[in-house]
Amino acid sequence: MGFANEVGIDLGTANVLVYIKGKGIVLNEPSVVAINNDTDEILAVGEEAKQMLGRTPANIVAVRPLKDGVVSDYDITERMLKYFIRKTCGSGRFFKPRIMVCVPSGVTEVEKRAVREAANQAGGKDVYLMEEPVAAAIGAGLDISKPDGIMVIDIGGGTTDIAVISLGGIVASTSVKMAGDKFDEAIITYMRKNHKLYIGERMAEELKVKIGTAFPREESISMECRGRDLVTGLPKSVDVTSEEMMDALEEPLHTICEAVHNVLERTPPELSADISNSGIMLTGGGALLCGIDKRIEDRTGIKVLIAEDPKSCVAIGTGKALNNLDALETNALNRRAPYL
Repeated sequence: MGFANEVGIDLGTANVLVYIKGKGIVLNEPSVVAINNDTDEILAVGEEAKQMLGRTPANIVAVRPLKDGVVSDYDITERMLKYFIRKTCGSGRFFKPRIMVCVPSGVTEVEKRAVREAANQAGGKDVYLMEEPVAAAIGAGLDISKPDGIMVIDIGGGTTDIAVISLGGIVASTSVKMAGDKFDEAIITYMRKNHKLYIGERMAEELKVKIGTAFPREESISMECRGRDLVTGLPKSVDVTSEEMMDALEEPLHTICEAVHNVLERTPPELSADISNSGIMLTGGGALLCGIDKRIEDRTGIKVLIAEDPKSCVAIGTGKALNNLDALETNALNRRAPYL
């Protein structure tokens, strides 16, 4: 296997995507690791480990080492990164790629350091950090270097990043811990409260993907939902409609719309005028939720465009940014030399 010397990583709460210069996206797997508690041995990483979520015996745990967009378990994140880097880049003792990793726009110094060090320990030579909305804008094909205002909303698994970008930098931004995972939690809570049915994360995700909606659909659709009856303790199935999903997702969607409004309020008037002309770009896996563009449009009065491949925008953006490292050296996140 040939060695890749420049790698872009979208280290997401739900999925890890790896972009290699010249090859494009070479890996897209869930950020889940299955570990044997007795031996501390890693049994599976990625898709295989995700299949084990909620289904493991006592001595095996399937964990997600990133929570709300940041590293919550440093050791497991490092081991997961090492596995993905070796899988995609090959492994050589003297070979170390340059790595660009994405972080949410509101991360603290401590959180940045944890990501940098995990990537270094996993085999990176120079590690650069990049804010997710900037990477998402580049990946969506927007020219961020011009003095025009661009607004990007990146709805991931753990965080929603909202930013107004001009001249290659962020002018106004916010990062809310309200995204795909919270959508799933809201569905679990709704089913427990309204149907007395306890469902798992995977069932909640299936409901969200298949019948979830953020804006009234032209025609209602429904789906069978299976779980455990909280009254009898026995397995039970109920039919759930898309209208119910809209009710279930009301709170997280309201929070995201308010955050968008908040960033627009803090945007200089010249850039606001640009955004009302060009529209808002929506990226991330959450952009695939039916009607979310219409919901944000309804709240802001600005047209909302969904990127061509919303899930991959951040990874593609990090990869493209590696070609232009000189400009990124001046980026606020990388003013100090990377850890070596």
